[in-house]
Amino acid sequence: MEISDFTDVRYEVEDGLAWITIDRPDRYNAFRGRTIDELLRAFKAAWVDTAVGIVALTGAGDKAFCTGGDQKQRHETGDYGPTETGLFEVETLHRLIRDIPKPVIAAVNGFAIGGGHVLHVLCDITIAADTARFGQTGPRVGSFDAGFGSAYLARVVGQKRAREIWMFCRQYDAATAERWGLANAVVPAAELRATVRAWADEALALSPTALKVLKHSFNAETEHIAGVGALAFDSLELFVGGPEAREGVQAFNEKRRPDFGPYR
Repeated sequence: MEISDFTDVRYEVEDGLAWITIDRPDRYNAFRGRTIDELLRAFKAAWVDTAVGIVALTGAGDKAFCTGGDQKQRHETGDYGPTETGLFEVETLHRLIRDIPKPVIAAVNGFAIGGGHVLHVLCDITIAADTARFGQTGPRVGSFDAGFGSAYLARVVGQKRAREIWMFCRQYDAATAERWGLANAVVPAAELRATVRAWADEALALSPTALKVLKHSFNAETEHIAGVGALAFDSLELFVGGPEAREGVQAFNEKRRPDFGPYR
């Protein structure tokens, strides 16, 4: 897939900073299979481009960073739509964000919910607009991320906070995210892009080899989570085909409270 063929993602490079923007504002920047394919291609383009030193991940518009898997698509087709390989490679995207040997900044411009919340957690740095909202939704819609999305989250905010985030599916404002260590900085929404630019310029003045090795070193301490994640995604694949998961996604699309009572 060529970048010129993108429909769901925008890729731009400005003075050493690659902006990767999920461009589905009508779906609150939720991702489908094609979106993941394009994100993979964009991150790989940033990896191989020696003119790029920093990557920023954000969402189009002012409402959402990313709200995870597209539940409307899932309701319509039973999956997240076609992909280049036939695989829904969100787990590969998680690995790529960790493995790319350049700092990745999440510019959280709105809702970072569900799988979108996982993406920002996996980025090296999170800078949030003061209008941003954070939270998980998996157990509400018949899904979960029992790999990096939960285990690594616990390293970021601690076990008690991580369990609260996943077990209650609440939403948290940007000030709470910063207080909990989910965000490195919170700025007025109008200043978000300029702030990311300023942080990127600071990092671009540093040794790229040093930053690369440091990133790998930070990752090494939690690398074992990858194996747990592989097991978790295999389990998820089995789970989403069952009636309990279907009740979650159907309730979401019907805008009602799901009835999980029969499965308790």
